[in-house]
Parts: sequence; structure tokens; C-alpha cells
Amino acid sequence: MNYNSASTVLSSGDNDMKTIRIGTRDSELALWQAHTVQKKINDLGYTTEIVAVKSQGDIILDKPLYELGITGIFTKTLDIAMLNGTIDIAVHSMKDVPTALPHGIVQAAVLERANHLDLLIHKGNLDFLSHGGMIATGSLRRQAQWLNKYPTHKVIDLRGNVNTRMQKLHDNPWNGAIFAAAGLERINLKPENFLNLDWMIPAPAQGAMLVVSMENDSFCREVIAQLNHQETAICTQVERDFLRTLEGGCTAPIGAFATIKGDMIELEGILLSIDGQTKIEIKKQTTRSNYQNFGVLCAKEVLENGGTELMKSIKIALGTPKK
Repeated sequence: MNYNSASTVLSSGDNDMKTIRIGTRDSELALWQAHTVQKKINDLGYTTEIVAVKSQGDIILDKPLYELGITGIFTKTLDIAMLNGTIDIAVHSMKDVPTALPHGIVQAAVLERANHLDLLIHKGNLDFLSHGGMIATGSLRRQAQWLNKYPTHKVIDLRGNVNTRMQKLHDNPWNGAIFAAAGLERINLKPENFLNLDWMIPAPAQGAMLVVSMENDSFCREVIAQLNHQETAICTQVERDFLRTLEGGCTAPIGAFATIKGDMIELEGILLSIDGQTKIEIKKQTTRSNYQNFGVLCAKEVLENGGTELMKSIKIALGTPKK
């Protein structure tokens, strides 16, 4: 199904119940995510409506994300719509959501994580990997990890929604561009020429979808709670606790990926300098019952092993104030 259209969609249902207004960005991927959540809610027997808006992050495409200096640039517009009462819930790519939600807005459900990997989309020739190349990405995390592995390469800033970025790759003389696998797979845009970057630590919560609601809206919270995938919720909490404790925000060169294996939970985390020359990694396990503080403890270990000074240098380089 094509979700390029941002038209309002009403489902059939019990007209005596509240219609749940689902807020979303108006990109094809964001609409796919909203319609996926809508179907799940409809299947529970509730009435829904899609309300699509354009975010600042979709409008301002001529500057790297870190230069815009806005926390939650892809989520802020929907936060305002929810606080204004224009929408009841909002659907986000969880990796775009700041670790601290606005006052009054709460996490209602985390859907089961899709493919967490980053992909290199290339033009059919990977010879450039053994010498100089030009790679496009708007992510400092991807940039830093790429330059750490390929220090002779040049990284080009790439902004826009998935479709726009794919077209820019086609139109420019770059060797490749880095995308989240989940986004390309969700809208059937993954081309033949791709390389799984299984060595690259993803963004915290990459591949997961988050639904938020108003804290005082017990009806929506109870409905949406039925969509929650517990294992994904646990893993993404650990990853986002790691990110929050490092004070990275969603544009710093920080990666984190947690997995549950039986009664154990494992976290792989990474913090890099923007140029990729400095890298601090951690890989630890704990029992699943101890997940609540696990991400925080791992981040504190990174900070103690040089991360504090590295974070200060990153904030200076990005022009953000030290705390």
C-alpha cells in the first residue's frame, strides 16, 4: 500500500467509543508506521483517525541535524499537537524520540522491534572500500563509526526522508549511503545493492516503533498498552538509559544494542569522537531481572573509562553548552 498521501483515514468501529486520533509525520515511512498501529488498534475493536503533520526535521533539509540545536526535531510538532488536544496518541520511530518525554506525555507502548541493522546502499561496485570513497549519512553515529573503520573516506551530509535520501544517492557521485534497514524494508524500498553493516552498533531503539499518549488519558493508555512488546520495551529502555546517562541526545556518536538471551540481557554500547578516531566500547551481560539500572551502569563505566572527557570534546565540537 502506498502511504504518500497524508489524507485522514477513519476506521469502522463502535461509534459510542472515543475515536483515537493518531498523530504522525507525513512521510511515507511515518505514515506506514501510523497505519500499522491503526490496524492493530482497529483489530482490538476501536475507532481511529490518522492526523498527519510536517515536522521541522522534514522542512529544514539544508543543515545537518546537530546544527539545528533542537531536541526531538522529528517529534516536537507532534508533542505540541498532543498537548494542544489535536491528537490523542503519536507514533514515532523510537530512535528519533528524546530520552526525556515532555511533561504530561508518557510511553504507552513499544512495538516489537524490526531489523535493527544499518545498511550501506551502494551502486554495484564495492572496490571503494579498499581505498578512498564518499559515503553519505546525516547521522553522527554512522559517520563516526564509518570513519573509524574507513579513516581515508569522506562522509557527506545527507538529509531528508527515506525516499528523498535514496534519490539524492542516485543523483550524486557518492559511492554509497547508510540507511536503517527497518525503514527501507517497511516501505519496500530496499534495493538489490546493499551491504549489511553488522559491525556497526545501531542507534538506541533502532528498528522499534514507539506510541506515546497523554499521561491523564487513561482510555488511550489502556488501549495502547495492549500493543506493547515486553522484550522490545526492556531492551530499548536499557539502550535509552545508556544514551541518557551519557547525555548524548539523539544526534551524538553513541550506539547501543541490547538483546535478551534466556534469562540474560546483553548490551553492546559505543561512544566515539565525531571524526571516529577515538572509540570507547562496552559489552556486558546481566540477569534479565536486573535490567532496570543496567544501561545506566554500563554508561557510567564508559564515562569512567574516558567517556566524560570525550563527551566534553563532542559538545564543544557541536557548539552545545557543557552541563
